[in-house]
Amino acid sequence: MNVLVTGAYGRCGTAIIDHLEGDSDYEFTFLNRSDRPADHPYGGFETHVADVADYEAIRPAFDGQDAVVHLAAYPYIEGTWQDVFEPNVVGMYNVLEAARDAEVETFVFGSTNHVMGLYEGDHAPELYQPGSEFRLKPTDPVRPDSYYATTKSFGEDLGRYYAETSGCPEQFYALRIGTIRGQEYDHPYGPAEEEVDAGEIQRDSDEYQRLVARTKATWQSQRDFAHQVDCCLNDDDVTFGIYYGVSDNDRRWFSIQNARDEIGYAPRDNAEEWDEPPAGDQ
Repeated sequence: MNVLVTGAYGRCGTAIIDHLEGDSDYEFTFLNRSDRPADHPYGGFETHVADVADYEAIRPAFDGQDAVVHLAAYPYIEGTWQDVFEPNVVGMYNVLEAARDAEVETFVFGSTNHVMGLYEGDHAPELYQPGSEFRLKPTDPVRPDSYYATTKSFGEDLGRYYAETSGCPEQFYALRIGTIRGQEYDHPYGPAEEEVDAGEIQRDSDEYQRLVARTKATWQSQRDFAHQVDCCLNDDDVTFGIYYGVSDNDRRWFSIQNARDEIGYAPRDNAEEWDEPPAGDQ
């Protein structure tokens, strides 16, 4: 299967590189706003350098592809409308239109848990503790918490429109990704440790403990994310589906039952198995 990955060198794209790139079932092409030098850990891959907001620049990368994994976006909830509009709205339209024009059959979209973010605001911090019975299903009404989240909700809707009316892509999978970090911080303490290393918080602070508690609910390991993408790429039945992207965490408030039932998602990791960061991080 020929697969184009946009935003390939971000946290989610590198998870695909680390866990799927060597799989003989796939021939990957990467699309990114910039390439990586040959001596970079992610250097040396075939990369189409372009901005998703520029349709003419990205269109050639879609020829001959069987699937697209669309991860390119402005990713911060603090972003203004000006920050998110071109990469997330124009870019989403461009990538879907290029997939339609090139007759790409499968589209996997990197959405976000933040399309449901106001539910979290209503129930935090109790929501982060073990024993919380609050659960969200993909069928619950969206409640975006930011301009960023509204663009991802738009992307889900636009993808459904294309899948159900245009003929290509024939299948659209929206993954509402939880908390993913790169290799160095790929564990439930990762976001907190990242902020410690950046000098933003102290390891013994309330902020550190709150962030760890939240991440133990929302974490998705890199290998579980790559596995979920793999499940979508190998599915033949779904026309449009929304799936929460979290590992098998005891504290999760996002239901992954439909991902298990419909695409065979079987996450291997559970944040509760960690009671401290890796020794090298402390």
